[in-house]
Amino acid sequence: MSLKLRCFAFALVLLLIPTAKSSQAQVVPSAYARTFSVTGGGLGSAFQPDYAGNFVRGSAPNYLFGLGGYVDVHFTRWIELEAEGRWLRFNQLNDIHEDNYLLGYEHHFNRQTFFGFTPYAKVLVGYGKMNFEFNDAQGSFTDVAYGGGLDVRTHSRFVLRPFDFEYQQWPNWVNSSLHPYGFSAGIAYRFLGR
Repeated sequence: MSLKLRCFAFALVLLLIPTAKSSQAQVVPSAYARTFSVTGGGLGSAFQPDYAGNFVRGSAPNYLFGLGGYVDVHFTRWIELEAEGRWLRFNQLNDIHEDNYLLGYEHHFNRQTFFGFTPYAKVLVGYGKMNFEFNDAQGSFTDVAYGGGLDVRTHSRFVLRPFDFEYQQWPNWVNSSLHPYGFSAGIAYRFLGR
């Protein structure tokens, strides 16, 4: 089974498996009820590109820094989507930089957590764009990202994202696979929902 098919199957299983808690025939307390909401915001990121040049995979001596944006759409407690774009253009080595355009499943584990911290996990699929050294070439590659972090709801409509980690797989990169990883932090605003 190919890596793409395994990742798709994994994401599908996450969407379809209800937990024992949600399958009980009880009324869900209003504190745990989810309503439709849309949240959008910006991120600052630091990523290890896993590429230092010469079309060979390997840790780079530098981290790429960049800006990005994301949109979270929560339909129900178990159906949540995230779209994100990231442009890692700062601190380049020999003009090497990466961009990500991803969409996928996200799950917040519990909104009623200690001090408003809510952990989440995500599986996203899309594509990554790379600019190779000295602007000699560019390419677009399949990008599968696994990650998670924390969201913090404030008393207003703002949501802080103090920590987000993402491990990416670019399975069809040149002659092997690439594995960039990095951290992000940001802030968002809830446009719809409570």
